[in-house]
Amino acid sequence: MYYGKVEISGIDTSKLKVLTEAEKTELLKRTAKGDEKARETLIKGNLRLVLSVIQRFTGRGEAPDDLFQVGCIGLMKAIDNFSLEFGVKFSTYAVPMILGEIKRYIRDSGQLRVSRSLRDLAYRAMQAKEQLLNEKKREPTIEEIAAHIDSKREDVVIALEAVTEPVSLYEPVFSEGGDTIYVMDQIGDKNDDNNWLEEIALKEAIASLGNREKRILSLRFFQGKTQVEVANEIGISQAQVSRLEKGALNKIKGQI
Repeated sequence: MYYGKVEISGIDTSKLKVLTEAEKTELLKRTAKGDEKARETLIKGNLRLVLSVIQRFTGRGEAPDDLFQVGCIGLMKAIDNFSLEFGVKFSTYAVPMILGEIKRYIRDSGQLRVSRSLRDLAYRAMQAKEQLLNEKKREPTIEEIAAHIDSKREDVVIALEAVTEPVSLYEPVFSEGGDTIYVMDQIGDKNDDNNWLEEIALKEAIASLGNREKRILSLRFFQGKTQVEVANEIGISQAQVSRLEKGALNKIKGQI
């Protein structure tokens, strides 16, 4: 972890304060009562925690400043949602929140990166397509394009698809007299009323669970962790995790 003199988002990381567990507990109590100054101190005192998390994403082409700022949003959410009644250290609770925020940012804002070699192949294929179109006075086939540039057919297909802009579901494909047909209108949907009702019932059942039960189910079934790993992260025994997990699932089954 880089705790030397490194600046990120205008902050000198070597001067970041580190809070003791006792200081964190006191600040969390004051924050829960609406003390904004305590909340600000708590945020600044946990910035190194954000730094330690974003280390996992180095070398992926993401700007460290952007990841740090997004990680800080996760930290603030953790502070606002944490309760000492959880019975775990704040950092244990905050790290998954920070990770989740960063992963969500990368998923939502990151576009598919195309390698240089793939872009070059796509460019040569498009040039060949234009040349063959002029020569043959018709649209050339993929096989003809591949043969023209001495490449495999499948490589040309992959290259051309890689540089194709994604199409929005709300892209209009036909419009007449004010009635517009969109891409999504031409896509089949196998869902029926029962599917929607079951989904709504499931969401309501999960919403009725306690925070600890929700967190256990999230770690177990969304992050794929074992009961032992969940127990270590939350700070309770594996037997307790098993009991709470079983109870939560029974509650959900009972409500659906």
